[in-house]
Amino acid sequence: MPAMIMTSGARHAPVIAAALTLLAAWLFIPQLLDLQNVNQVLRQMAVPAIMALGVTFVVIAGRLDLSVGSVLSCSAIATITLLNEVGPVAAIAVALAIGVLVGCLNGFLVAYLRLNSLIATLGTLSIVQGMALIYTGGANVVMSDLEASTWFTSISRGYVLGIPSPVVLTLVLAVLCGVLLHASTFGRKVFAVGGNSIASAYSSIDVRRTLFATYVIADGFAAIAGVVYASRVMTARHDSGVGLELLVLSAVILGGTSLIGGSGSVLRSILGIVVIGAMQSALLLLGFPFYMQWIAVAVVLIAAAWMNVISRTGREVA
Repeated sequence: MPAMIMTSGARHAPVIAAALTLLAAWLFIPQLLDLQNVNQVLRQMAVPAIMALGVTFVVIAGRLDLSVGSVLSCSAIATITLLNEVGPVAAIAVALAIGVLVGCLNGFLVAYLRLNSLIATLGTLSIVQGMALIYTGGANVVMSDLEASTWFTSISRGYVLGIPSPVVLTLVLAVLCGVLLHASTFGRKVFAVGGNSIASAYSSIDVRRTLFATYVIADGFAAIAGVVYASRVMTARHDSGVGLELLVLSAVILGGTSLIGGSGSVLRSILGIVVIGAMQSALLLLGFPFYMQWIAVAVVLIAAAWMNVISRTGREVA
């Protein structure tokens, strides 16, 4: 019985954390709940939220993807560069193609060459980041023709029925991911592979193809996030996505997705992102320096991993 209680508590940790965060905001930082600040936080957190949607697939399958931050950087650079030369449609298409190609590389290394996902994606992180640095020379890539790209900037700066447009986009993508993950044959295969890849293979599930697809989804969504990021800031650097992979992974784990695979949901990943976004905003409003956010995210990652261990241990004992 105690083990089951601990397991349930770890599984519902995001809900508890969200409630405590909102309570602290209401008691100590009333301005955190101002409509303008809420809109700003949601607009900013849309980028990591979109990344988290894709990463959730990989983690449920029992693997990791540390390259998503670099994919965001590279896709944002490609978007801004090509936007100035050939227009937004072609620029977005190339950016998405970059994400899919990196996803194919990661999927090949992990699924077909059977490399450790941590090492493989750490390698692709360095490769993509290095290519972005070589291309830009360390300089900013800036959107030059602002008037011609009005509709492009509205992707991240506009509103739909009073709701920030990137938030609407994130919700639409979350619904699509939820349907794919929880109401399709592919989603059931992802859960099966994460739960037990050997048993999945004996059940006629193509484990390699399933893993390959999860990486294409994860890095494809990272590329979408790169387009949204470019639309919001209208500039990009080779290190624009540095650190986001840890923030996204923290949110996914905080949302209750198991590090060993087999359980999780996109809704809880979004909830994890909201909790971290509220925490970061609270730190800024309290006057803490910006770098304290990264310390807080690291603490959240460790705490989430600890809760993951408790949940796993509880299942084993039960």
